[in-house]
Amino acid sequence: MTVPCLLDAWSAHEAELLRYLRHHLRQPGEAEDLLHDLFLKAVRQRERFCAVGNPRAWLFAVARNLVIDNARRTHASVPLPDDLAAPAPDLASEDGPAPVDLLSACLPRVLGELAAEDREAIERCDIGGMTQQAFAELEGLSLSGAKSRVQRARQRLRAQLLRACQVQLDEHGKVCCFVPRPPL
Repeated sequence: MTVPCLLDAWSAHEAELLRYLRHHLRQPGEAEDLLHDLFLKAVRQRERFCAVGNPRAWLFAVARNLVIDNARRTHASVPLPDDLAAPAPDLASEDGPAPVDLLSACLPRVLGELAAEDREAIERCDIGGMTQQAFAELEGLSLSGAKSRVQRARQRLRAQLLRACQVQLDEHGKVCCFVPRPPL
């Protein structure tokens, strides 16, 4: 059984939905198929469709999602040629760990040199895996305030690592070398 509010919205917007689908799809037949799928999705909502504040926006959002899903399904893949060159081997893996991985040895000492507020933000969110939302609640901050605090702490940690461990970056912005600092 179709709900009257759905029939009203459908009759008001069906033509523009079809134009939208035809514009975004290559085959005209696909547009009609997706329009049918869209109608079925709306019908399955039953009375919940009547509670939608803006039926036109809902219909177009679902239509957009159907277009995206259709593109993903029909996206042609191209096989790679057999003679494609292999990527260059990672030089760090041949000579041992990458310098950036070794830089973690400097982290405990540099963390100890940060202000307590910065150290706590880094340790809880980046090392401990606490979400910034949970950190905000723990510290009595707004989410944006917690995000700002974590971001500033990361910037100060980076600056301290560069200064204290004399980190040097290569032309690609990757860590190439540093002076190790043992923990205190």
